[in-house]
Amino acid sequence: QVQLVESGGGLVQPGGSLRLSCAASGSIFILDTMGWYRQAPGKQRELVATMTYGGSTNYADSVKGRFIISRDNAANTVYLQMNSLKLEDTAVYYCNLSPAGYWGKGTLVTVSS
Repeated sequence: QVQLVESGGGLVQPGGSLRLSCAASGSIFILDTMGWYRQAPGKQRELVATMTYGGSTNYADSVKGRFIISRDNAANTVYLQMNSLKLEDTAVYYCNLSPAGYWGKGTLVTVSS
């Protein structure tokens, strides 16, 4: 069993930055991919960024060049550095561990002036 706990969300002005963290407890295997998804009000959950255990990354086009995903395998933690935030980045951000399909409860990011 794995638990994912996100932190770091909050209110930020457009152009600002936030850093999200997700700590995983339990058994994390070498084939596991950790990542971030988000769900804005009235929209479906969408991929933000993922990183494999070996360090390969995948980003949504909408965040490329602004967000950076990183991972500390020893600490079973994944981070999302979000820069140049836009109003449309407002969403609940969820941590994910795949392929097992575990999800965190989410952390709210609000970008507003």
